[in-house]
Amino acid sequence: MAPNMRSRKKRHNCEDIDTAHKTSASQEPNDNNNYLDHEISQLTRLRSFPHELLSRAMPGRSKLPVSTVKMLVGREGNYSGKGRFSSADGCHVLSRYLPVNGPWMVDYMKSRAYTSQFSSDGSLLVAGFQESQIRIYDVNGGWKVLKDILAKSLRWTVTDTSLSPDQHYLVYASMSPVVHIVNIGSATTDSVANVTEIHDGLDFSRNDDEEEFGIFSIKFSTDGRELVAASSDEAIYVYDLMENKLSLRIPAHTSDVNTVCFADETGHLIYSGSDDTLCKVWDRRCFISRGQAAGVLMGHLEGVAFIDSRGDGRHFISNGKDQTTKLWDIRKMSNATYKPRLRDFEWDYRWMEYPSHARNMKHPFDQSVATYRGHSVLRTLIRCHFSPQYSTGQKYIYTGSSDGSVYIYDLVSGDEVAKLDHNRQPVRDCTWHPVYPMIVTASWDGVVSSWEFPGSGEAPPPRKRKSLKRALYY
Repeated sequence: MAPNMRSRKKRHNCEDIDTAHKTSASQEPNDNNNYLDHEISQLTRLRSFPHELLSRAMPGRSKLPVSTVKMLVGREGNYSGKGRFSSADGCHVLSRYLPVNGPWMVDYMKSRAYTSQFSSDGSLLVAGFQESQIRIYDVNGGWKVLKDILAKSLRWTVTDTSLSPDQHYLVYASMSPVVHIVNIGSATTDSVANVTEIHDGLDFSRNDDEEEFGIFSIKFSTDGRELVAASSDEAIYVYDLMENKLSLRIPAHTSDVNTVCFADETGHLIYSGSDDTLCKVWDRRCFISRGQAAGVLMGHLEGVAFIDSRGDGRHFISNGKDQTTKLWDIRKMSNATYKPRLRDFEWDYRWMEYPSHARNMKHPFDQSVATYRGHSVLRTLIRCHFSPQYSTGQKYIYTGSSDGSVYIYDLVSGDEVAKLDHNRQPVRDCTWHPVYPMIVTASWDGVVSSWEFPGSGEAPPPRKRKSLKRALYY
């Protein structure tokens, strides 16, 4: 493990997280009580709140959050009648110990880091860099580089990477219609395109395409049989890996499509976001007959930079260039679109600061459930995510920021519960370990860093993090 890279700001502790939420984040339209009054708040409660009988384990107040000691005593006394922690009990404990200590350096490259992604089991980390390089790390093996990939025919940067569900293949995209796929299970560590290994090209263009385009976002389906891609030619693409051909092209938006993802494991629904400020929902079961989106969601005043699905087929979050993250329920979608002309200024997010007076502007027909503010989406397509279901019950959302920080917001209250402040360049992407309290950031200063809950001295070995899981659930 590389030397400890201490943050310039005072570190949080678990008591700070429980009792002193910051108030820079806001929610709309619930500004009066700053609390999300929506079905998703109840779903979050069910996933991350402890059994009510555990609060009776010790005398005194039974208000939430219930202390870890009280919950452990309640478990030993079998107050819940289950003899063990439920998944919600475990989430309540783990979600209090946020990964705010550090950072520790995982790697440093003389190139901007654009993407970071844990595998579904957390054993691997994928990081993509601008100068044609992608690295896959063994998380439990001291961050050893398992695969050092030198990309083929890269244009501008690695815009996105996606790991197959079985963790055998990796696809990477750039500002080109050709996506490359690499077998990461081979014995070769140094994977140089078409020198030491073949990086097969998957062509997303059509024969009648006159102009080439770039791909901003690409994702595997849950079954690993398809890829969905967002492109600069205002379209969404679906590629059938079994047939090795492009199966669907949707002329989806009126500007660059910056982000796309499957809504859930069925693969029927697709979410997309564009510089035309709109989020759209596509139902492939009826697309051929209708030829249009199942619905449109309005609320962002500037382009949509990134979308992350909650995985339930109903809810997702989006980062917008209007410097907000928004939470959506697709049951609020409509077929009408209205783009208000509220902007009275010229602005380009790639090199200009967002005007301060514009931060309070609101879309007159905002269909979002909640809005979170505090971070900044400038210079690049900053990414946001739900926190893991296993360890937190998805009770938080977190996002990179152009100010070099990572912001963590409470999904229900809207409060900023933590800010990971270290980098001097934008943190374009960040990823939360699916089990352990750990976040890895990818920054434009070339640093890939790890933030964890235990953080004094050297980073703890993986076996200690595993023991935390064992103590909570068994």
